[in-house]
Amino acid sequence: MWLTLRRYLLSVAGPLRTRRRNLQLASLLAFTAGVLNSVGFVAVAVYTSHMTGLTAGVADHLVRGGRDVVLVGVLGLATFLAGAASCAVVFNWGRRRDLRSRYANVLIIEAVLVLLFGLLADRLTWGHRELVFVAVLCFTMGMQNAVITKISGAQIRTTHVTGMVTDIGIELGKLAYLHRSHHLDPVVADPRKLAMLSMLVGLFFGGGVLGAAGYLEFGFAVVVPLALLLLATASAPLLADVRAYRN
Repeated sequence: MWLTLRRYLLSVAGPLRTRRRNLQLASLLAFTAGVLNSVGFVAVAVYTSHMTGLTAGVADHLVRGGRDVVLVGVLGLATFLAGAASCAVVFNWGRRRDLRSRYANVLIIEAVLVLLFGLLADRLTWGHRELVFVAVLCFTMGMQNAVITKISGAQIRTTHVTGMVTDIGIELGKLAYLHRSHHLDPVVADPRKLAMLSMLVGLFFGGGVLGAAGYLEFGFAVVVPLALLLLATASAPLLADVRAYRN
């Protein structure tokens, strides 16, 4: 049983990807994003994975006034961008060295950040601590969105649902299309894609419910079990690289 679990953990965050492994990892990350996004909103009234909303908020309040909202929005955008850039640096560093942990290293950094956030956020008493919360959560979401984009070849996003809901609508439209001209190529929906996208949106939603309810009950500590799960999921490829280096 241990060998089976080890093989699974080596593959789920490893460099050799399959459609099934991509979906399994994306499911965990979509749920994670839903939790973190809701925790951020309940704690500081900012959706930290929603760059469209942050950008619109900055634009609106530049015109209407609201320096604090502009500052939070710019900080969120900058740290999300920094997270995505950091993912590219870490991934390419690992890829050039042919590491099995080229993807896992990014996930481990995310897991450690979320773990520290869950353990320490409630202890932060600085008057502007919401800036720290936004920075950490947006940086984490930037890393996560970038790594799943790399893993899936830009086919899957996990930190926001706009694109996924759009693709669900496209597939539903294909299903509803009536074929009147039988001499033309038929419009064919992809049931597997529709099921995958619907599941990821559902997991994001479920994570959001759990994140909001858990924060109200336990505070920031609600993210600690999730961080430990993500850390366990991503650790096997890194440990394999460490053993290979020692040998």
